[in-house]
Amino acid sequence: MSQLDSVIKPKTKRSKRFLERRAPKLSEDLKSAMIMKGGNTSQTVTQALKDIYSLKKPNAVLYKKKNITRPFEDSTSLEFFSKKTDCSLFLFGSHNKKRPNNFIFGRLFDFHVLDMIELGIEKYVSLSEIKTSKCPEGTKPMLIFAGEAFDTDNEHKRLKSLLTDFFRGPTVSAVRLAGLEHILHFTALDGKIFMRSYRCLLKKSGCRTPRIELEEIGPSFDFVLRRTHLASDDLYKLAHKQPKALKPRKKKNVSYDAFGTKFGRVHMQKQDLSKLHTRKMKGLRKRKGEVVEEQDGQEPKVAKVEKY
Repeated sequence: MSQLDSVIKPKTKRSKRFLERRAPKLSEDLKSAMIMKGGNTSQTVTQALKDIYSLKKPNAVLYKKKNITRPFEDSTSLEFFSKKTDCSLFLFGSHNKKRPNNFIFGRLFDFHVLDMIELGIEKYVSLSEIKTSKCPEGTKPMLIFAGEAFDTDNEHKRLKSLLTDFFRGPTVSAVRLAGLEHILHFTALDGKIFMRSYRCLLKKSGCRTPRIELEEIGPSFDFVLRRTHLASDDLYKLAHKQPKALKPRKKKNVSYDAFGTKFGRVHMQKQDLSKLHTRKMKGLRKRKGEVVEEQDGQEPKVAKVEKY
């Protein structure tokens, strides 16, 4: 049992607040990522990890010391650091002769590794090499995935889900137009994944809609897919399970057509129309002693008039 698991009853107010932050919630906190490097790293991997950290800030933790571990063989150290820092995403960088300039993107569920995907860096351009103005820290990026493999291949589908989970940023209800200024573009082509980062510039167009221009700000990566460790379908389905309190309740007697028009059905009890009071008009009243026309030579009859 680890040191964190041994805490059952808090003895101080500080430990009580710590346990309350770690306790399960209906709406979980924003996912954070831990970025670390292995026992052997190159200058390319070290600088690339810093650039990814700058894109992920402030929801990331950067470990500067080396961690001698191999996630695909033993992931206990990753699970320990995840429980210590309350991070559910990780990026591990390493370098060796067999797999040079190596990245491992992964995520955890219940402090256990859910899935990992290993990518090799073939070409890299850092943030400092592109001399342009950058986006402010904490800017929520727009994610674009291009390539047929992201929709057909199972490994690329899981990679798309993992990258979306890693770079999506906070969940917001609304975004102003000027806040849409950072774009992360991922392209899958010929077995490679190309990652580009752009800044969205709003130019004058002479009308209400601005003219859009993209300016590359870095970093730029050319990845090649290497090893994968994917969760089983049952475990992956369990990780997506939501509590009943968060599921939208279905409204009865409400339906929508193909055009989005909302229809409602109202149920009413049967009404007794015999007791229905209608409006009385003077023109419809019968006068007293009104004579009815004679029929078939009979004597005329006087109609009976009821009082209202």
